[in-house]
Amino acid sequence: MKDIFFCPDESIFYSNCLENLVLRNCKTSESVVEFGSGDGSPVINTLLRNKFDGIIRGFELNTSAWKVANSTIDEYNLTNKYIIHNSCLFKSYKPKAKYLVANPPYLPAPDQDIYMPLLFGGIDGATVTNNLLSLGYENVLVLISSFSNPKGTLKQAKNNGYCVSNFLVLPLEFGYYSSEPKVKKHIESLRKNKMAFYSGDYYFLAGVLFKKQQEPAIDLSNELAQVMTSL
Repeated sequence: MKDIFFCPDESIFYSNCLENLVLRNCKTSESVVEFGSGDGSPVINTLLRNKFDGIIRGFELNTSAWKVANSTIDEYNLTNKYIIHNSCLFKSYKPKAKYLVANPPYLPAPDQDIYMPLLFGGIDGATVTNNLLSLGYENVLVLISSFSNPKGTLKQAKNNGYCVSNFLVLPLEFGYYSSEPKVKKHIESLRKNKMAFYSGDYYFLAGVLFKKQQEPAIDLSNELAQVMTSL
């Protein structure tokens, strides 16, 4: 079993995953693409802690978040390392890169009429994640929730030629958006169909590095499945 991190903030966890599973493995002048950069804080914090000679190209659809991110990037003189486009990766040209990284929306719900529609991840919560795994990048780092059909995502990854190269796991308590009655009821229905796994008010969030399978390959898919379905 890989490490289980206790961390109070999801964005900090994402930053830790970027640092430990991606940037520390990057070679000189490596390229990284990020889906859904938000305010850019996880990547910015990671870049400030690590020596990274490559370029991270982010895509953020929310104009307000994009403006905040670029202001902070300018403040810390990271314009030569972190470039964010105010557009959707799925509707844009696909930059060549060694890694694709994302903390995608993973909230399951019957529809987008929820407290925070931007967090809607599809009926099972895994739609955006699975779409990212269909873009063909050699390495993909995504955050996966145990209540968002993790077994389905692992199956999708395998079908697309990926194995699980490494992962970190964070226990999290259901928050304001995941506790919305409509959402919580839907998650409960997913649980009955073995598509959601949680215990009481807690679930697991995993930072997973998927890698295109090569022979011989280390595949931790079974180990990750055991952790994510253990609640």
